[in-house]
Parts: sequence; structure tokens; C-alpha cells
Amino acid sequence: MSAVEQHVVDENGNKVAVILPLTEYQHLKEDLHDLAMVAERRDEGTISLAELKKTRDVIHGHGNIRSNSKER
Repeated sequence: MSAVEQHVVDENGNKVAVILPLTEYQHLKEDLHDLAMVAERRDEGTISLAELKKTRDVIHGHGNIRSNSKER
């Protein structure tokens, strides 16, 4: 977070907005997106690490057949 907070105030002195550096705003948007994804997927089932590795191996062709690809 920014060390110095800057606010926009209305004619009564009430804070109505915040001024942020663009990079900080972008980080906040990314964090908000990540939280939305977590909330959206909250009710999804889970799989074990072993099952994830099997799925990864099938997708990337890393099963029992050796690949000549340098990507592993």
C-alpha cells in the first residue's frame, strides 16, 4: 500500500475518493479478481496431488512413454 494516502473531499470535507498510484490500483484489481475466482470455485470438488499429477502427465504427454521434448 501507498505510504501516503490522498483523498478527494466534497464541499463538506467528507472523503469521497482515494488517489492511488496506477501500479497499486492494478495490484488491487488483480487481488480482487483472484478473490472472485476463489469465491466462484469455492464449491468445486478437490482432487489429490497424485490425481493432479496423472492429469498433468496425460495433458503434457509425460506418461510412461518417454518424450524427446526438453520441456518437463
